[in-house]
Amino acid sequence: MNGTAEGATVWLTGLPSAGKTTIAGVLAGQLRAAGRRVEVLDGDEIRTFLSAGLGFSREDRDLNVQRIGFVAELLASHGVIVLVPVIAPYADSREAVRKRHQAAGTGYLEVHVATPVEVCSERDVKGLYARQASGEISGLTGVDDPYEAPEEPDLRIEAHRQGVEESAAALRALLSERGLV
Repeated sequence: MNGTAEGATVWLTGLPSAGKTTIAGVLAGQLRAAGRRVEVLDGDEIRTFLSAGLGFSREDRDLNVQRIGFVAELLASHGVIVLVPVIAPYADSREAVRKRHQAAGTGYLEVHVATPVEVCSERDVKGLYARQASGEISGLTGVDDPYEAPEEPDLRIEAHRQGVEESAAALRALLSERGLV
């Protein structure tokens, strides 16, 4: 594959600490090693730079998802595989991003990293679950704020039942099946 191959957005949605960013990082390394142009649009980094000043209200979360979706579609339209590990808790926001990609003729795959909240809470990579339990924060997705899991994702990864390499391999197999790698 060369840099002019077809691009696509791969949206990895799931609860905080589900494994989205870890899986995206492993897959990105594999795809780069295979000669593909890849970008990872990590939700935390996007909030720092592109969506600074946005809070966690429904409206702000929707705006954040739409901004990320715009950047992802732009990159994908130029032959980049864009891995987007972002919670994106609302199904209608994710669907709007999918429709934008479809209207532009750009590939879009939705991957649900379906790790149960109990496992995410044990992992608690950023300490969010502990901070929510202590009352320091509220509005934690999947705990005291909604998370609408995809009903029919292109792929569902149960990251609590398999390792990161196996999860990345399943995602790479989907990309191969769709003719993207």
